[in-house]
This record gives sequence, structure tokens and C-alpha cells, in this order.
Amino acid sequence: MRPYILAETNWKAIKEQQIDLAVLPWGATEAHNYHLPYGTDVIEADYISAEAGRIAWEQGTKVMVLPTIPFGVNTGQSDITLDINLNPSTQLLILKDIVEVLNRQGIHKLLIINSHGGNDFKPILRELGLKYPEMFLVTCSWFQALDKKEYFDEKGDHADEMETSLILYLTPDLVLPLEEAGEGKERKSKVRGIKEGWAWSERKWSMVTEDTGIGNPKAATKEKGERYFKAVTQKMAELMQDMAQVDFRNRYEV
Repeated sequence: MRPYILAETNWKAIKEQQIDLAVLPWGATEAHNYHLPYGTDVIEADYISAEAGRIAWEQGTKVMVLPTIPFGVNTGQSDITLDINLNPSTQLLILKDIVEVLNRQGIHKLLIINSHGGNDFKPILRELGLKYPEMFLVTCSWFQALDKKEYFDEKGDHADEMETSLILYLTPDLVLPLEEAGEGKERKSKVRGIKEGWAWSERKWSMVTEDTGIGNPKAATKEKGERYFKAVTQKMAELMQDMAQVDFRNRYEV
């Protein structure tokens, strides 16, 4: 039993346990090229949150990792078989209920560890922050915490070299041989502002990529995944420690 993982602990252990920070991993269920499982984002969220929680716990942080939410915003993938979509408005309702529980029970700090590029919790936390002013609500995306260029050769953002390396390290039995993977080629928008990155429109996935991947995974290795995993979980643990220690009412530097 890991005492910082809610799904594994029990009422006898948790009844009198101090909890300074709740962590909510949030993933997605969607196709990841031909070679990675639909649960890639969930697997990454589970392992990264648990390992970061372990590091923080062993440093004295009273953290509790909640079960991972397995579905995310997949509105641009409506024609990809069994890519499960939660609308942002649904995410708001789910988060509101979770925050309501934490607030009522005196756990006033919540970190959402996001594992899916389609999820955007910022506007949701703005709204919930008004309703629950005693709550310290933070969201982060683990895949933005480090400079990927220091760990990987190929650019990408979905079933790419980085994600493939991670899954090769975490659950190698769920990865098909890389010769079966597509190349993850991305078709760019014809609209210049979108192409340059200062304008935005949701990507229609089946128009952008033939194999549902974006980024060539062929150079992925287990060793690269292990190195990145250790670095990113350390970074997440530091965030947990900082959040748990900071005085919510005096959290800005002079």
C-alpha cells in the first residue's frame, strides 16, 4: 500500500491522516498512431503522478494522489473510432464536484496534472476560483515542464518520439514494434496565422494526420524514456512540495 495513492489506501490509514495537497491526474482515451495504446495519456498520468507523489511524500510532503480521470477533450477527433470526448463544460462539472468535496473537508490545495494536449483547465479554474476563494487551484501539463530538445531528436506532440519512449519504459508490453508505427507526418494549415502559431483553430485530426500521430516515433528508446521520466517526475515533485509549503494567503514575492 502506498499511503499517498488514494486508490490503494484505506479508511483505517487515512482517517487521521494529514493531507496538505490533493493531486488529480487527468488524461484522455484516444488513438496514438498504430503502435501505442489508447490509454497512453492515462498511463503517463498514472505513473508520473504516482512517482512524483512518492518523491514528494518521502521529502515530508503530505500529498494524496487521486485516481486519474481517463477521458479528456477530444472534440477534434469525433470521427476517430472510440476517441472518447468530454466537453469542457463536462470537465467543469466534474471538477466543481471534486473541489466541493475538498473544500468542505478542509483540503484547500489542488494540483491538476494534465496529460493531454486537448485539455485546457485555465478558464475552468478561473471560474471555480471565484466560487471557492479558499481553494488554491493549480494546473500543469507535465509534457511542458522540460525542454524536450534536451532528451529527444524528433519534434512532435502526439505519439511522437517522447511518448513512445515513455511507454517503452513504463509499459513496453503495450507497444507494437516500431516498424509498424506510422511516421506521424502533420499537414500544416493553409491559414498563415495558424501556421505561424499566433492564431488558433482546433485541429481536425483526420485531416491533419493519416496515422493519428504527430511526430516521428522511430528514434524512440526505452533508455530515453527512463531518463525523461526521472527528470519530469522530479520536476513534478518539486511543484507538489512548493504548493504544499506555500502560504496560500501570502504566495507572491515582494
